[in-house]
Amino acid sequence: QRRGAISYDSSDQTALYIRMLGDVRVRSRAGFETERRGSHPYIDFRIFHSNSEIEVSVSARNVRRLLSFQRYLRSSRFFRGITVPNSSNILDDDYNGQAKCMLEKVGNWNFDIFLFDRLTNGNSLVSLTFHLFNLHGLIEHFQLDTMKLRRFLVMVQEDYHSQNPYHNAVHAADVTQAMHCYLKEPKLSRSLTPWDVLLSLIAAATHDLDHPGVNQPFLIKTNHYLATLYKNTSVLENHHWRSAVGLLRESGLFAHMSLENRQLMESQIGDLILATDISQQNEYLSMFRSHLDRGDLCLENANHRHFILQMALKCADICNPCRTWELSKQWSEKVTEEFFHQGDIEKKYHLGVSPLCDRQTETIANIQIGFMTYLVEPLFGEWARFSNTRLSQTMLGHLGLNKASWKGVQREQSGSGDDVDPTFEEMDSDILPQEPRLS
Repeated sequence: QRRGAISYDSSDQTALYIRMLGDVRVRSRAGFETERRGSHPYIDFRIFHSNSEIEVSVSARNVRRLLSFQRYLRSSRFFRGITVPNSSNILDDDYNGQAKCMLEKVGNWNFDIFLFDRLTNGNSLVSLTFHLFNLHGLIEHFQLDTMKLRRFLVMVQEDYHSQNPYHNAVHAADVTQAMHCYLKEPKLSRSLTPWDVLLSLIAAATHDLDHPGVNQPFLIKTNHYLATLYKNTSVLENHHWRSAVGLLRESGLFAHMSLENRQLMESQIGDLILATDISQQNEYLSMFRSHLDRGDLCLENANHRHFILQMALKCADICNPCRTWELSKQWSEKVTEEFFHQGDIEKKYHLGVSPLCDRQTETIANIQIGFMTYLVEPLFGEWARFSNTRLSQTMLGHLGLNKASWKGVQREQSGSGDDVDPTFEEMDSDILPQEPRLS
């Protein structure tokens, strides 16, 4: 069984997550509550019952992680030692026909990640990301051990909480598929290096790793140890990044690289994941707009390419309103349910209900219209300026149609078509849900 812990060594400025075998418990010198990774949610509700001693049960999730990998070892011809002449055939032996057929169209914007997840028996993130590594030639280029790659992806998938309606492995797979679509865009595909593609896919797959299903303001007002650790700044994004680094190190996927390259990789993956902090949206958008106004983006410049990858991941992260109505509506319902679940907890413990989280006063339509108006439209408008392609126009087309559809729902509910939830207009960025991914 696995336990995880976090290093609170004062000399460890990066506070990297360390995974260990055995029953490991780490308590910080500052007196934080013991944390056991794998509990869901890892929000420790003992803070509301300080006089009670509640024993946390052993994590079944990490057991499932090991068992899923063992099942793969037993079932895969490749890992039983049978030689496979071409690495692209690894997938042929393990995917059923329908899932394999879908992967042949993984670059299509109407890719149905929900269907793919069902066809892969809940393994969409592992299956899709492994396929993309192979498709982009990353396995061969970086001389990756396919067993270590599979193990890393299994651990990543298992470290997402399936109990979260929205922030789960299916969302991560959806973002990774969107990122692949953006990497194929002419401006990017002509300029990106294998290193850029590698960072982009890893960051997309891990960008919400170990998400607790609540936002940053909730962590802050409940005095959660993560909020203290990261000083109330990009708390969730820092946690996702450090969790990803921990899994990369545990898997040994890049152990054959030099220490300098591994450290550079970890740092640049962090830059990408931290860019998804929605409270920093205006800063990134302003920089993007300024570059486009000046026309000075040069993708031969590594720093400019990295900035564009940050913007691409931001787009992938909140692209749900730009999907077809059938897909977008499902995501809208899922994220709203996650918001409302947080609101229910806040009501139960008299914490004050966060914006957008009260199921008694909010509606999916109002939330979505506000989200599209103030966050999605500005971002994707600028992305279309940068990459004016058929894909960009398709995304903007879906965005317009979906917004109109939600306005239709809103009219049915309120009898008026002009009611936009003012929450998005009035709320300060500090209290915005830190990872709304609202559709």
